[in-house]
Amino acid sequence: MKNLKPLSDVRIIAAFLAAVLVVVTVAFAGSYHGFPHLSWAETSSREYSAPLPGLGPDTIPDIVSSVSPAVVRIDTTFQSSGGNNLDPFFNDPFFRQFFGDQFRVPSQPKVSRGLGSGFIVTADGYILTNEHVISGADKIEVTLAGRDEPYPARKVGADHDLDLAVLKIDAGGDLPTIPLGNSDSTRVGDWVIAIGNPYGLDHTVTVGVISAKGRPVTVEDRRYKNLLQTDASINPGNSGGPLLNLNGEVVGINTAIDAQAQGIGFAIPSSTVKSAFDELVNNGRIEHPWLGVYLQSVTKEVAQYLGLKDLNGALIAQVVENGPAAKAGLQRGDVITSYNGGNVGNPNDLIELVSGTGIGSQVEIIYIRDGKTRSVTATIEAKQ
Repeated sequence: MKNLKPLSDVRIIAAFLAAVLVVVTVAFAGSYHGFPHLSWAETSSREYSAPLPGLGPDTIPDIVSSVSPAVVRIDTTFQSSGGNNLDPFFNDPFFRQFFGDQFRVPSQPKVSRGLGSGFIVTADGYILTNEHVISGADKIEVTLAGRDEPYPARKVGADHDLDLAVLKIDAGGDLPTIPLGNSDSTRVGDWVIAIGNPYGLDHTVTVGVISAKGRPVTVEDRRYKNLLQTDASINPGNSGGPLLNLNGEVVGINTAIDAQAQGIGFAIPSSTVKSAFDELVNNGRIEHPWLGVYLQSVTKEVAQYLGLKDLNGALIAQVVENGPAAKAGLQRGDVITSYNGGNVGNPNDLIELVSGTGIGSQVEIIYIRDGKTRSVTATIEAKQ
């Protein structure tokens, strides 16, 4: 499996409903993690010896000049139980995933720092970024292009599962903005532009194409369902920055990169952002339907141990106390084979079915326990 790494310096909080099924293991593209295999060539904008098809010599520079004032740098500060407080990148959880704790120095609690990107979407100062950029931060500051002093930012709303966050700054007067485009209308092969702060290098511009759409990707306990893949260079520090089409519209939020490959980056499509923005602003969070179980696949060993005839189903590895599953009487070791009439062949199937259920709905769950097929009715709740 490929290992991917994050784009920002943040800590990830465990989610309750997470399948141990890994489609692709990725990492966020937030702050610089000091990976030695990256070269200067990988962090710079690519160069072309001939004009790009359908583009004039001023197309990309004009777009960059127009939207760059609305791209911001996001600096975060939070209390750390130890480690290196001089370098903000050694505290990134994905840096530790690859290199362990060899760079950390045990010490008294210190202030840790992180770095990411974002962009302004309303003239009165609402900013979009990744949730993992600001997760756990005690202090968030936003620096605007052309201004030396950062502005304090408050978190308006955030969602862990979608990895989206909305911030608000009060900078006085109307601010430059970038419009959200229609990611559904993008095609594989469309040219895109990424702008952000990789390795702390403000307003770095890279260019590429949409390499694929609808990519399912997993980073630790986050399961992204529908990411855009691009070969525009995306590096640590780019998290939360815009991925733009040639109309200067945001079609994605740069989120993750492949740690073992070149030219494989991922962005949350703008269609997801549009559907979530108002709820984040108005409610501060997004309600997700929740069953309250940890799941794992049914392996040959598990099937043999439980006396199952095949490998179909989703094995409950743990039931969350006082969650919907626990209230319905489901237990660890139960194998769910059907959810509200839908077949459950693996944990991914169950996650998809639960995600499409209305909060408060009563659903019939068919499962196997002690070799016997049973059924139970559960009431789906909002994830806490």
